[in-house]
Amino acid sequence: MRAITRILTAIVPVVALGGAAMAQLQPGGSAGINQPAPSSPTAPSAGAPTSGSQPGASPVTGTPAPEAVSGRVTPGARGAARRRENPVISIQEMVRLDTQAASQLRGVGIVTGLKGTGDSGSELVLARPLAQIYANNGNPIGDIRDLAKGKSAAIVSLWVEVPESGGVKGDRFDLYVSVMHSASSLKGGKLEISPLLGPLPGQGVFAFGAGLMTIEDTETPTVGVIRGGAQLIRDIRMPAVRDAFTLVVRPEFRSYATTRMLASEINGLTADLEDTDRAEDLIARAIDDMTIRVTIPERERANASAFVASILTKRFSPSLLDLPAQVIVNARTGTILVTGDVEISAATVGNDKIVVTTVTGARGEQVTEPTATQGNWTDFSTASTNSDRARIEDLLQAFTRLAIPVRDQIGILAQLHQSGRLHARLIYQ
Repeated sequence: MRAITRILTAIVPVVALGGAAMAQLQPGGSAGINQPAPSSPTAPSAGAPTSGSQPGASPVTGTPAPEAVSGRVTPGARGAARRRENPVISIQEMVRLDTQAASQLRGVGIVTGLKGTGDSGSELVLARPLAQIYANNGNPIGDIRDLAKGKSAAIVSLWVEVPESGGVKGDRFDLYVSVMHSASSLKGGKLEISPLLGPLPGQGVFAFGAGLMTIEDTETPTVGVIRGGAQLIRDIRMPAVRDAFTLVVRPEFRSYATTRMLASEINGLTADLEDTDRAEDLIARAIDDMTIRVTIPERERANASAFVASILTKRFSPSLLDLPAQVIVNARTGTILVTGDVEISAATVGNDKIVVTTVTGARGEQVTEPTATQGNWTDFSTASTNSDRARIEDLLQAFTRLAIPVRDQIGILAQLHQSGRLHARLIYQ
């Protein structure tokens, strides 16, 4: 018997049903979810690394580069990554100074110009501040009941994040806006000039916000963003580094192996600068799995900023890192990011969005009256033994060819993770 698997209409088979179909797919070397992706037949170029590293390796893990997909694996992304040789990563990509942290600013404002989707002007929560705007612009309202019929304005909450490096007067940052009352949409609106305060009471005004609204998620028109809509009127500076500082490893890189490796790299840089390798001259020490304490040598303290810059820009091979495989999903934006070392074990997937037709007939014969069956399930497994694992990129490619919506893909990945078949950390954003 032979089995020919057809998915919807004339889609290249990537999923096998039963042993016969598996046998037909494997000898031809098909790169589907039934087997690990075959190695590229392209001969390595002169000077390309041949052992210990892979062309196109991830700058973090040293394995094939991660690919961001929005319902599909991006064609060419893997090929473009393979052309990059000798990948490196700098320390500043993995850490921040403990004296640096993002700052939050907040405020309340009024969005105008809405096409009948704002708060009702008969509600005092809107009428009073709206009347104040009229007065501030030289056109006082005698009776706020005159605003009762309007629905072109809305009370909104404002939020901006100043990056961990801080900001100075005049810097602009994205401003996020959300409905606070009964408005149904902010589409087409404009934020009137509004003060932005520090997160704690009494900290005063740090910035002003204003501008035209952009709705990023059309399914949630009550939340929008104004690109560069917040402008600082006061500096937000981080404390200066003096005799010593602490490096905080970013959450996605944290491990004892990471802090030990970073401390070793920093000490190696110092040994080169100072022309010494004595243990007592080592300046970096791993405190735990997330922090490294660095003491600035006395001769460098007159220009501490330059010394910190030399530490943060130190570059090294990502092959020194041993980070866990990760799958990062964002259901809101519909994206899936996968590190190249993620693997999956054999499993059966069922979903109401999957339609698989299997036609069977005798091997070597013309099939005049084939037997056809349909179902909403499919299985995937490895090419040989149960100890082997398939690559998740092949599963995502199968999802694409099956036209599985991204949110359903995320649900399937979550179930694979819960069952222990997805060999990676699953991170939700």
